[in-house]
Amino acid sequence: MTEKIFVVIPSYNEGKVVRQTIRSLGDGYNVVLVDDASTDDTINSVRDLPIYYLRHDINLGQGAALQTGMDFAHQHGADVVVHFDADGQHNPADIEKFINILRTQEIDIVLGSRFLREEDLVAIPRFRRLLLRVARIINGLLTGMWLSDAHNGFRVMNRRALAAIQLKENRMAHASEILMQIRRHELRYIEMPTHIIYTDYSQVKGQRWQGAIDIIIDVFINKYFR
Repeated sequence: MTEKIFVVIPSYNEGKVVRQTIRSLGDGYNVVLVDDASTDDTINSVRDLPIYYLRHDINLGQGAALQTGMDFAHQHGADVVVHFDADGQHNPADIEKFINILRTQEIDIVLGSRFLREEDLVAIPRFRRLLLRVARIINGLLTGMWLSDAHNGFRVMNRRALAAIQLKENRMAHASEILMQIRRHELRYIEMPTHIIYTDYSQVKGQRWQGAIDIIIDVFINKYFR
């Protein structure tokens, strides 16, 4: 039986780059683009591509877009789900490497890391590297998951993880929530090196200190008051 692999791409106003991101994936994947109420030309930029196009009527955030895509994949019998950013930062060649880990090891979810290989580490802009190291410490304290790269958006999961992970954090705190749920559901995980491509475009759209503070507040409320 052919394995059903779904690549979930959350997108908000990525019309300039999302078409190329999707085409870079090649064949063999069921691509689910979740348009989080973009106000640009996203829909027209992908209209002729052989993908599933889902759209939120209002902007809910990346966490909500991922959950919409995962729900869709689960309903369509996905065996494997890949989280892949719309802005072209992730390396499509890493998808099969991560999936092979699921096939050959007793692992439920493979998490990408920029901190396991020197060549990936040096590619991270200096300020972003500092922000990520601080995020790792805060994330570890709040979630109990001491990963090398706490906020990497590239993930590959099997059916067990797909069924277990249900995101309530609509916005960027979803990355920490995923780790909480991995621990809560005792999902088997591993980090694997992945290379992130930092373009001028992706860096302009990147997180800032203010966003990191918002994430901390959201995670703290989710952990202690819900």
